[in-house]
Amino acid sequence: MNLPNSLTLLRIFIAPLMVVVLLTKFSENWFGVPQHVGAVVLFLTAAITDWLDGWLARRRKQVSRLGILLDPIADKLLVSSALISLVENRLAPAWAVVIIIGREFAVSGLRSIAAAEGWAIAASTAGKFKMVSQVVAITLLMMASVSGAPPVETKAFPIIAFWTVPEMGVALSHVFGEGAVTAQDIRMILYGLGRAMLWVVVISSCWSMYGYFYQFYLNAREKLGIERKEKIG
Repeated sequence: MNLPNSLTLLRIFIAPLMVVVLLTKFSENWFGVPQHVGAVVLFLTAAITDWLDGWLARRRKQVSRLGILLDPIADKLLVSSALISLVENRLAPAWAVVIIIGREFAVSGLRSIAAAEGWAIAASTAGKFKMVSQVVAITLLMMASVSGAPPVETKAFPIIAFWTVPEMGVALSHVFGEGAVTAQDIRMILYGLGRAMLWVVVISSCWSMYGYFYQFYLNAREKLGIERKEKIG
């Protein structure tokens, strides 16, 4: 057990604690910290350890099989728990979360098959961009959550998309000088930005998944070609 692996384990333990904070008043009752602020702090701390453990492992030459195994598990646990909690709070649509989480499992399975065949699928630029946009989207949507409630709870205007919420127009008018900007206005802006970023995450998830599958296809075709040449030879 080294420092990078300890950080990975810390990320695994942070995920359920973040869910508790986001879905209950645990942080407010015990520490006096607003619910959404506590969840964001935990999430960003875990996201930082995601970068830090890999950097430390390479810098200190402590890359291990345990770390290689635990790191993707910790990442998927953190992201999945955060997104599912946002669905529970009606801050994110279930269909988008299903696509994002489904993509994670599909790529993980593909990498497992590739590893069993003796080659590795390196992380792509699109995959890294997806991860960054994912962190931004989740952070914005968490900041839009107050006491586990969505920005609007009226039956007349269900939370389908941020442009269907009339309060969004009011908030934007206040931002552009047609009135005083309130805390609710800021909350609505964060919610709108978060939902917009969620679309970016969905698109980048699908695009990066295509890239991984295409890379797998090229590697598989190349390997099959080599095996055929060896048989002919």
